[in-house]
Amino acid sequence: MTDAHDDAPAATSKRRDAADTVTESLIEGQGSSVVGRSVTINRPASELYAYFRDFTNLPHFMENVVSIEVTDDKVSHWTVKAPAGATVEWDARVTQEEPDRFIAWTSEPGADVANSGRIEFRDAGERGTVVTVTIAYDPPGGVIGKVIAKMFQREPAIQARRDLRRFKQLMETGEIATPAMNPKQYEEMGL
Repeated sequence: MTDAHDDAPAATSKRRDAADTVTESLIEGQGSSVVGRSVTINRPASELYAYFRDFTNLPHFMENVVSIEVTDDKVSHWTVKAPAGATVEWDARVTQEEPDRFIAWTSEPGADVANSGRIEFRDAGERGTVVTVTIAYDPPGGVIGKVIAKMFQREPAIQARRDLRRFKQLMETGEIATPAMNPKQYEEMGL
């Protein structure tokens, strides 16, 4: 029996028809590799949507995003870290959105990494909001490029999980936990 109210993203489903559901939800979807991740954040959907919709906020918790320049209400230019110190760039266009519920996007022609995706904000009652991100992308260099990206921790499946965890920390506590020492700790150690 299948649970009709499953919090997990469709991209992680073991049902064969789930992949079709994922790609159908991506308007003008680009990308042959699909990644889906979810997290529950103890904040209202409207607050999470508003923070995420201001794309200039995303580099604060997305580890590999170098910069996002907003061109207009629908288009933004992304610069993202790639393996071996390189960067990749693309213009992303919002293809569909419903305030406080979801945002869907696709990369414009000529992108270094063709991609599309959707982030959804679903009320979870007293638990807050279930945030689900689904990303379809074409890794540069195909399968070999994907393996190299995994080795350098730059593969979207790895990053989606980490970025959602950091988004949760930032929205629930106002900061992102890190194992790095701050300047005062360096000073105290005499470094």
